[in-house]
Amino acid sequence: MGVTKLLRKGRRNRAIATNKVNAIKQLTLKPTLKNVDVEAIKASFAEKKAA
Repeated sequence: MGVTKLLRKGRRNRAIATNKVNAIKQLTLKPTLKNVDVEAIKASFAEKKAA
C-alpha cells in the first residue's frame, strides 16, 4: 500500500503555527525606551490648568 502525504494540510498546519508564534511575538514586543522629561510634562499640565 502506498502512502500519500497531505501536502496542503501540512502547509496549512505550518502556516497556522507560524502565525500564532508571530502573533505572540508581536504582543510581547516592548517599545523602545525614550528619555522623557517628567518635570517638563508636569509643568505643561500646570500651564494648561492655569489657562
